[in-house]
Amino acid sequence: MSTDAPAKNPNSDVSIGDYKYGFHDPTDKYVFKSRKGLNREIVAQISEMKAEPEWMRQYRLDAYEHFESRPMPTWGGDLSQIDFQDIFYYMRASDRQEKSWDDVPEDIRNTYDKLGIPEAEKKYLAGVKAQYESEVVYGSLQEDLEKQGVIFTDTDSGLRDHPEIFKEYFGSVIPYQDNKFAALNSAVWSGGSFIYVPPGVQVDFPLQAYFRINSENMGQFERTLIIVDEGASIHYVEGCTAPTYTTDSLHSAVVEIVVKREARCRYTTIQNWSNNVYNLVTKRAYAYGDSLMEWVDGNLGSQLTMKYPAIHLMEPGARGETLSIAFANEGQHQDAGAKMVHMAPHTSSRIISKSISKGGGRSSYRGLVKVAKGCDDVKSNVVCDALILDAQSRSDTYPYIEVEDENVAIEHEASVSKIAEEQLFYLMSRGLSEAEASAMIVTGFIEPLVKELPMEYAVEMNRLIELQMEGSVG
Repeated sequence: MSTDAPAKNPNSDVSIGDYKYGFHDPTDKYVFKSRKGLNREIVAQISEMKAEPEWMRQYRLDAYEHFESRPMPTWGGDLSQIDFQDIFYYMRASDRQEKSWDDVPEDIRNTYDKLGIPEAEKKYLAGVKAQYESEVVYGSLQEDLEKQGVIFTDTDSGLRDHPEIFKEYFGSVIPYQDNKFAALNSAVWSGGSFIYVPPGVQVDFPLQAYFRINSENMGQFERTLIIVDEGASIHYVEGCTAPTYTTDSLHSAVVEIVVKREARCRYTTIQNWSNNVYNLVTKRAYAYGDSLMEWVDGNLGSQLTMKYPAIHLMEPGARGETLSIAFANEGQHQDAGAKMVHMAPHTSSRIISKSISKGGGRSSYRGLVKVAKGCDDVKSNVVCDALILDAQSRSDTYPYIEVEDENVAIEHEASVSKIAEEQLFYLMSRGLSEAEASAMIVTGFIEPLVKELPMEYAVEMNRLIELQMEGSVG
């Protein structure tokens, strides 16, 4: 069934520059590769191959019609170069999901070895899902969590094996009518994580999903659904990389989270796409009474990122926090931010957004704080800090605040700065080069985010920042 072109040489003449994860594997052994382009037949074919129930097939087709009818967004980044008919919408590199790395096809296993996922799993993760192209190829969960009723599987298996929970929540937080790219994801979604944590269960170690694009002109559309029941807690971590090609790829995910009363969910993203990826993601959580929802969001790489994790505070006592960092390098636009929607009184929220622009890169903070009518005793604090490293780079801030009640406290602080000559002089007088001094200042700038990460991820984030800073001076 494959329409694959001849395998490309992994050591092709496309320079991957300093991007460590820009390598790619041959695709000639894939078990299925759709033709390029999108229409009703492709959407129906994806549903048929997955043997989905009729309601999901119809949901996909309705979403596709909505996607077709909705205009392209004209705000944010430049989307004019995306050609939806020049993208592969579904690829399967393997015909099944494995529970042992030894059973994963060698090419794919080698990729995850290079990314360090199996090693990380042994050291500090409670479970892992590894998605390669459109499907999850490896999955694990600690046995004691399974015994406590925790479900951690790919979303396709969630639909098949847990239909009642799945149907109740799928599309309930982000319906396909939400925006053009949510409609696209709803039409062609594949893979992603499905998590359910029963009441009172504490998952002490992070669960991780890792998303890898391998092919040229690939579209990856994972769908993640997380339900944290009353009094439970979880920390979910996702990472992602892609090869460097001369043509563009598209990543358009949807993440829906429900955090019930007195529960806690932390969702950490370390995004490190190659510079040819359009990263257009919709993420939203509903937080109920006395719960806590936290987004920790690191955005590096990609050609264009448009991502604004949102929290709807649905009942009194709910709290929401977003801590994000965006690093825009040459040829990149990081249009990122956060949304806090207060739908109940006695709720509180905090947004801390930090951006760094270098080499002509552009970073934008785009945020929303909304307080609905009748929601008094609401507190919200927004802090946006931008660091611009040279005269060619740019930073923008687009805050939007909408308040329909009087008894609220809303704070917004914003600052834009450059690396001060005094700081450089002080550090260089103690033996550091100018590049080392600049990197140290940037590392200090992002410290509030890094210190919230597990140790291993904090080390990785600092290393990624150091790579981004190489050659920044002189």
